[in-house]
Amino acid sequence: MSIEEAVRSVLSQYATFSGRARRSEFWLWVLALLIVSLLVGVADNLIGLGDAQPLSIVFSLAILVPNLAVSVRRLHDTDRSGWWLLLTLIPLLGQLALIWFWTRPGTAGPNRFG
Repeated sequence: MSIEEAVRSVLSQYATFSGRARRSEFWLWVLALLIVSLLVGVADNLIGLGDAQPLSIVFSLAILVPNLAVSVRRLHDTDRSGWWLLLTLIPLLGQLALIWFWTRPGTAGPNRFG
């Protein structure tokens, strides 16, 4: 899967929280977000509105739902419920646990999420 295919796949399933997302799809999406976020940040600095970063705010809001959806589908691939995303409420340890889950291989064959 290429980065373009991953982005298309995630955006075509914009608010689909059911099903599964492969590791490659998830991590290529994360890479694409990182690259675009850097570019948007540079554009915000070039606009020069001080601490206000309107492009970054709009971009963050635009990708909020697809980012949550692909994160839930990635957890589904590892046979975990999407409710595990609530670990983000635990500072540092929650995020580290989620990263660990997202790096694990998906379950072979069907699981309870597809």
